[in-house]
Amino acid sequence: MKNFLTAAATAILCIGAIFTTNKADACSRVLYVGDGGLRIVGRSLDWRTPIPTNIYVYPRGMHKVGNSLPNSVEWTSKYGAVYAVGYDGGVTEGMNEKGLVVNGLFCVGSVYTNAQTQNRPPMSLAMFPAWLLDTCANTAEVVALMKQHNFNLTGAEFDNGTTSALHWGVTDAEGHSAIIEFADGNINVYEGDDIPVLTNDPAFPDMNAINDYWRKVGGTNMLPGTVRSSDRFVRAYFFDEHVEKTADTDLGVFITRSILMNVSVPYTYTIDEAKEVSSTQWRSFSNIRDKRYYFDVATNYGLFYVDLNKIDLKPGSPVMKLDVSKSKEYVGDATKHMFRTQPFTPMY
Repeated sequence: MKNFLTAAATAILCIGAIFTTNKADACSRVLYVGDGGLRIVGRSLDWRTPIPTNIYVYPRGMHKVGNSLPNSVEWTSKYGAVYAVGYDGGVTEGMNEKGLVVNGLFCVGSVYTNAQTQNRPPMSLAMFPAWLLDTCANTAEVVALMKQHNFNLTGAEFDNGTTSALHWGVTDAEGHSAIIEFADGNINVYEGDDIPVLTNDPAFPDMNAINDYWRKVGGTNMLPGTVRSSDRFVRAYFFDEHVEKTADTDLGVFITRSILMNVSVPYTYTIDEAKEVSSTQWRSFSNIRDKRYYFDVATNYGLFYVDLNKIDLKPGSPVMKLDVSKSKEYVGDATKHMFRTQPFTPMY
């Protein structure tokens, strides 16, 4: 991956960031690229309190709106998709039938609106990932949509007044990735082939500068070990770069899972002087090649998945749901446990 800063600036920035960055607002994303077209996007969802998350599969051909406000963004879905839906009210991430994956991770510095965006069609954070997955076949189409920026992104508060400050990792079956960040109402898009890692703060170029510093140190000699965002980024990047490459579906998931476990925050772990540190609630694994979406709840015994190949995605097909609260003993293919349901009600 291309360096974002010169070597001199990198050294200054990295030293400062390593010793002054205290945020660990959690969530990690890692892309495993194996053989035979195998690509698996793993992510951890870390938060200070449990975020009830259920899995929904939506078919093609559904009309949706991005917000309850007048003149909101509207669309009809071109592609069926699986979503992870927090509180049964907002899409956290997902994968569509074309293999496009969108993951939302916390990034505290995110500012979505400014004076120029105020009169653009409203779009809620609760529906933003669904909009991308429903209407885009690949990363290039997502980037084109972002460059138009014909929307005003806002979100409802949750968890006793928390506002979702997010950035997004986008990955497709062609091996193209993008990181989408909002700064002062403007969209910054960083594109590349198979971008391997995303965590939280600081912004993506600065995070890569920190990682460049550690790559020169050499991971076999020393790796940063805390749960803060920059340390997790460096560890995930190193292990993702050095693990075995395989075409085997199961082995690929297990390898990706082991990397994410290395950068997850132990369940119930807290730091008195860093209240923002959050433990891992669940991990997901989007197998782009085989169209399987895996879920790994921290308090469950096993890893289970939904197979998009086994679900009817034709227009007019029902919305399907997997109640994760009942998944304690699910292991392996859990597609048969999905049931017909009404669409979730967005928390606009």
